[in-house]
Amino acid sequence: MTLSTIPPRLPPEVSRTGISSGLRGMAAESPVSLILWFALALGAAWILPDLISWTLLDATWVAEDRSGCDPSGACWAFIVNRLPQFGFGFFPPQERWRAAVALIWPVAALAIALGPAFRGRSGLVAGALAAYPVGATLVLWGEPLGLRGVGTAQWGGMTMTVYVGTVAFVLAFPVGLVLALGRRSSLPALRVLSTVFIEVWRGLPLIAVLFISVVMVPFLLPPGTELPRLALALVGITLYTSSYLAEVFRGGLQSLGKGQAEAAAALGFTYWTAQGYILIPQAIRAVIPGILNTVVALFKDTTYVLVVGLFDFLNIVNAAVADPHWLGLATEGYIFVGIVYWCFCFLLSRVSARIEWDMARGAAREART
Repeated sequence: MTLSTIPPRLPPEVSRTGISSGLRGMAAESPVSLILWFALALGAAWILPDLISWTLLDATWVAEDRSGCDPSGACWAFIVNRLPQFGFGFFPPQERWRAAVALIWPVAALAIALGPAFRGRSGLVAGALAAYPVGATLVLWGEPLGLRGVGTAQWGGMTMTVYVGTVAFVLAFPVGLVLALGRRSSLPALRVLSTVFIEVWRGLPLIAVLFISVVMVPFLLPPGTELPRLALALVGITLYTSSYLAEVFRGGLQSLGKGQAEAAAALGFTYWTAQGYILIPQAIRAVIPGILNTVVALFKDTTYVLVVGLFDFLNIVNAAVADPHWLGLATEGYIFVGIVYWCFCFLLSRVSARIEWDMARGAAREART
């Protein structure tokens, strides 16, 4: 060991002060921590036995209707019997494989993002998500591919929720990026237009956006022109989401400072090449948590499409709960909805954590070299 590697010795008074303050902090926090753990243990001991009994021990998993369920436990037979409808809506049974493709597509992309690293993984995930709007629409619609045509009125369930959330995000991503660049532009007209667009769409509640898209926009179309409600709702959700993404991207671009752009210009880069090769990649990397946070919020906000008559996952569960054969099972239905939404949001949060971990590891590798 050399002299340079020997840690400096603290003065006695500093050492004593640091140790004593640390012990005082532990003594002050210990009782509070013990009380909290004791309270949690009491709460678990009070709730868990009845919860386990209701959800598992006394639960009914197979029944034809409500009368076949044990009233002392959960009636999960309701979920089991309606699971295909919860997943695929009113899709024809023989065509549900197409809805399954549209449902599994983005989930598989996220699973690849969470899996072992390999060369080209980021490009594969990005390409799969970028191709989803066109690919999933063709698979679900069917007619352009020579399959049986299925109208958007028959789409629903978790397939509808995943489709709306994924398509809206993929389409809003480039729009939000352009809006962020426009808001930072040196051209006053472009900057004002981008700012007004962002502030107007961010200032409207999503329910109002959906009503405007589905109810008011058709009045502005030429007579005889009809668009599916799903298409109109997607336009509104996409523009709404793009306004939030624009502010996320703008924060990332502002964090770079002017030095990056000036250095790029000094090296002969044009405005667009500097943005594409230097500034935008760094900005996106810096705001990955904000982007994933917007994705999680968007996924949960897709439930608002029920106000315009679209049968997303939550709305189709609401319709199933109203079935006379399964009346009184709202608790089981909404618990199932909550678990499914939590699982999807947790998966998205793990993807964000994995991306941040990969970025940190890459930065540490670059620092060592």
